[in-house]
Amino acid sequence: MNMKEIILCYQGEMVLKGLNKASFESTLAKILRYRVKSCGNFKVYRAQSTMYIEPLDEFADVDEAYRRVSKVFGLAALSRAVVCDKNFETICETAEAYLGDALRGVKTFKVEAKRSDKTFPMKSPELCAELGGYLLSKHPHLRVKVKDPQMTVMVEIRDYGAYIHGPKTPGAGGLPVGTSGRALNMLSGGIDSPVAAYRMARRGLALHHIHFASPPYTSERAKMKVHSLAQIVSGYTGNCVLYVVPYTAPQEYIRDHAPDVLFTVLMRRSMMRIASRIAHEIECDAIITGESLAQVASQTLKALQCTDCAQDLPILRPLIGMDKSEITETARAIGTFETSILPYEDCCTIFTPPHPKTKPSVEEILEAEAAMPGLAELEEKAAAEVERIAVRQNEPVELL
Repeated sequence: MNMKEIILCYQGEMVLKGLNKASFESTLAKILRYRVKSCGNFKVYRAQSTMYIEPLDEFADVDEAYRRVSKVFGLAALSRAVVCDKNFETICETAEAYLGDALRGVKTFKVEAKRSDKTFPMKSPELCAELGGYLLSKHPHLRVKVKDPQMTVMVEIRDYGAYIHGPKTPGAGGLPVGTSGRALNMLSGGIDSPVAAYRMARRGLALHHIHFASPPYTSERAKMKVHSLAQIVSGYTGNCVLYVVPYTAPQEYIRDHAPDVLFTVLMRRSMMRIASRIAHEIECDAIITGESLAQVASQTLKALQCTDCAQDLPILRPLIGMDKSEITETARAIGTFETSILPYEDCCTIFTPPHPKTKPSVEEILEAEAAMPGLAELEEKAAAEVERIAVRQNEPVELL
């Protein structure tokens, strides 16, 4: 039997949007078209709060397209399905041909039906019962189990045809990237910052990354590690740019001219000023960090207060209330953990004092900065010499 398989993508919270719903759907469709473009010839269209991804020839790679689409924010669920005519006999034959092998490997099943096209003569309960009876006749070993069956056969009667598939797979959720604006993510190379980028992109933010490198204290491998992390995250966020700031001179200057106990907060403020300058240049409206409250000395409430007032953009901290185990669990789920723990240097860890002050005041921080008149010029030079690295989806980065 000749069957045509397509991908059904079900919208999440987008369906609750009002007058701007069409804009969200248009953005999602554009993202989906781009994600599957290199997988072959596909048609992407939408109807009834569902996105359809239809291969137009036999050379289209549905497996790879499905894998990529599963990472697209804005989708609550997705499924691979076959489409057939809205005829009961055809539906039965198609269900057996498409899902028969799977049914032979289980003992319990049920049928679920959704009838969006109300002109179809059978109501949903009748369709479930009749199709279930047909499948039982083909698989006598099966028994119907309404709650927690091993296999669910789903039939959707829609405008374009009858769609038959197994259980839906959870999607990435959230909102389409770009529908909430654009931000600059501070990507350090550790476990936290890639997770922060993922969580904010899931809320619809398009983003770029900024990384601070301090050679010779940090190596080329450390920079390539961060590039690799940005590439992994791009599977969810889309293409972006990694801005690498040459930070050695400002960092050494702070080390040589500031009180030891205030070094970390002063360095964070300096980084924020540079990040803010670049964010303004590339029209980003916020800065994202991977800070978690009280995780380290620079992330206490007082330290964060000192950091925030160094510049004028909103600072988004999606991990602020998460503990390390929760962050690590997410890092493993999105595929960044193994790269994050590679033992390459991070400029945030060099020159760290043994006993940093955990409750600095804004007044003493400003006093310390007043005693470093040359810092502003060094920051300006570092921002002007930033290296721009294009990060593209599905282009793995080889560590040196």
